[in-house]
Amino acid sequence: MVNPRLMTTATDRDVEIVEVAPRDGLQNDPALLSTDQKVGLINRCVASGIRRIEVASFVNPKRVPQMADAEAVLAALPNKAEVPDLAASWIGLVLNARGFERARQTQVDEINLVVMVTDTFSEKNQGMSTEAAIATVEDVVPLAKAAGVKTSVTMSASFGCPYEGEVPIGRVADIAGRLAQTGVGEIAVADTIGVAVPRDVSRRIAAVMETVDAVPLRVHVHNTRNTGYASALAAYEAGVRILDSSLGGIGGCPFAPRATGNIATEDLVFALERSGINTGLDLDSLISASDWLGEQLGRPTPGLVAKAGPFPS
Repeated sequence: MVNPRLMTTATDRDVEIVEVAPRDGLQNDPALLSTDQKVGLINRCVASGIRRIEVASFVNPKRVPQMADAEAVLAALPNKAEVPDLAASWIGLVLNARGFERARQTQVDEINLVVMVTDTFSEKNQGMSTEAAIATVEDVVPLAKAAGVKTSVTMSASFGCPYEGEVPIGRVADIAGRLAQTGVGEIAVADTIGVAVPRDVSRRIAAVMETVDAVPLRVHVHNTRNTGYASALAAYEAGVRILDSSLGGIGGCPFAPRATGNIATEDLVFALERSGINTGLDLDSLISASDWLGEQLGRPTPGLVAKAGPFPS
């Protein structure tokens, strides 16, 4: 029987949190969690009120062995056909049409594509130029729409590249505009290496908003240089209403040198709620889930709220 906490009625939220720990969090972790452990993590996220979760990555398992059990994870999650009131959306990362074909054979609700905004990073991460990555989005989005699968695309290294350094705002805005024209359902502006600061977030989001028309924006920031939470709050102030985070603050890009650390979901929720921004999430449940995740990984997670506790207690 499915835990009733996995089902919920609609909740008004000021901001939507997309949980990335099961994919972006674990993909670069030295601990290889079992399929059952991953499913346990996902179910705990849903029980905390999270409704969109990156659960798997349909990429070459030789390059990212932590994601080799993508199909098994999806098969082990609560079945939407059997639990129609399950208020959760499973997201799978795909990099090409082959990855999409794998994903659509599962109960994935959404796919997330990736475009690196610099050519050097794109070649190292995906083995293709930025132009080729945009062409992949153009090819896959229609396939996903025909299959009834929602789409999003993450623009990685939008705030800085580990190989080329500063990334011009104009290039980011131009690529965002071109991606919007593919018909993709959502665009995520990502600080893959954790170099963003609030002023830069405000300027880049404003520039991107001018090129994407009505396509919703999401922001994905890392806390590599301890500016992630300030950047996430700046994104909200700039008008973004969808933010990525990772339970416990685990994760990082395996193809970006020293790119440690997503922002922790529980820390982000604390900062937002204390700022009067409703997330609809249960902080106590997130803290419990973060503690559990640390036990599975065999070490404490980087998040701080789980250690300090909520306030007021």
